[in-house]
Amino acid sequence: MIRSPRIAIFFGAAALSLVCSPGYADAMIKATLLNNHAIQLDANHVKAGSIVFEVSNAPDTGLTHELVVLKTDLADARLPVKNGQVRESQFKKMGEVEDVAPGKSRHMTLKLTPGRYVLICNQPGHYSMGMHTSLVVTP
Repeated sequence: MIRSPRIAIFFGAAALSLVCSPGYADAMIKATLLNNHAIQLDANHVKAGSIVFEVSNAPDTGLTHELVVLKTDLADARLPVKNGQVRESQFKKMGEVEDVAPGKSRHMTLKLTPGRYVLICNQPGHYSMGMHTSLVVTP
């Protein structure tokens, strides 16, 4: 039994850092949001499991972007658009990283099952300008 509150806090913080660490993911994907209105992944195929997305907005974009992960069998360039944005409610939304400023990075961890996914920036007009790509998750 731990009797000291300081020791209990230390062990609690240490355990939390281990659980939240990207080192405990099954895979990591680097996603770069580029100034030519594209999303570049360092891998387009990954095995199912806990996936860390390290999302970086290139410093020269001059725009705030986001990365939305949708599960769908549609091709990444074939998603329905209304008023300049993809209708996310028509898909199984796995997660998103919002408001990534130019030159900044953020990350998210998602548990992905086998299937096809489309990654988009859904800021108004960005998807239509080409900010989308696909990801295949294998068993």
